[in-house]
Amino acid sequence: MNVLGLETSCDETGVALYSTERGLLADALHSQVDLHAVYGGVVPEIASRDHVRMLLPLIRKVMDEAGVEKPDAIAYTAGPGLVGALMVAGGMANGLGIAWGCPVIAVHHMEGHLLAPMLESEPPAFPFLALLVSGGHSMLIAVRALGDYRLLGTTLDDAVGEAFDKTAKLLGLGYPGGPALAALAEQGDELAIEFPRPMLHKPGFDFSFSGLKTAVMLEVRKAQAEGVLETRKADIAASFQRAAVDTLIARALKAAKAEGLDRIVVAGGVGANKLLRKDIAERFDGAVYYPRMEFCTDNGAMIAVAGALRLGEAAIADEIKAQPRWSLETLDVPPARQ
Repeated sequence: MNVLGLETSCDETGVALYSTERGLLADALHSQVDLHAVYGGVVPEIASRDHVRMLLPLIRKVMDEAGVEKPDAIAYTAGPGLVGALMVAGGMANGLGIAWGCPVIAVHHMEGHLLAPMLESEPPAFPFLALLVSGGHSMLIAVRALGDYRLLGTTLDDAVGEAFDKTAKLLGLGYPGGPALAALAEQGDELAIEFPRPMLHKPGFDFSFSGLKTAVMLEVRKAQAEGVLETRKADIAASFQRAAVDTLIARALKAAKAEGLDRIVVAGGVGANKLLRKDIAERFDGAVYYPRMEFCTDNGAMIAVAGALRLGEAAIADEIKAQPRWSLETLDVPPARQ
């Protein structure tokens, strides 16, 4: 069966067609980075309008590339995300479902990220630990089966991707800051500054990045006062990245050991960070899985594969589902798998 995936939860319009027999047939992605850069962050109204402008042309492009006239089902991101942006994919999926006479599937955005490695030639088997890290989330989830999720830890303040972006802003690196900071860090000395590793000695598996962000801010102000900020930017970036990655890996390894899991999935936008990928694979005794780089950020392929795994929930369109807040733990095991 062919499943069309639509993603419009924030500032990227993603479309993909996935076959349950042949895998990913085609995908396309439009980024709104240039639109939001002038504002230093995502403007919800602009995001929604651009999704309206781009979604249908991308659907036509993907369907043409795949050589498929119509899909067997349509999966769309129903949340969490910006409510106006979510409504774009929800409305399109329901409208096309009626026009094409095919059922629709409302997909949880974070489940899409969690399942993105299923697009690879060697996907992870259940159970596994999922480290979901992005601009909006830092989560550790025990995944026993599709839909059987238990949240072990989350961030108490900033998500790690947000901490990357805010640190980049302090260093004058522009928007989006995360990739720019990671690139700058490659030129610096990660041992130059001893930034804190928050929560490492606290019980449980939660994260906190506000203290690390404050430490960076103080270091930037000190360098500015001394007139050496330009020469220290790379060292600050490298030292921050090392502290953030050390924190993520330490909590993930602790959670995997506590849960008796020998597989870890790293996904989400920060899952593309090269240092994180390299170090967690070196420090974990089990197997580590990632999506390919282009499927770490928001994309239609992850929504299509999640929809394909939840075909048992496909239903004729009757309402547009858009949930800005939606706990991953409220999801059910698909009917076909119970």
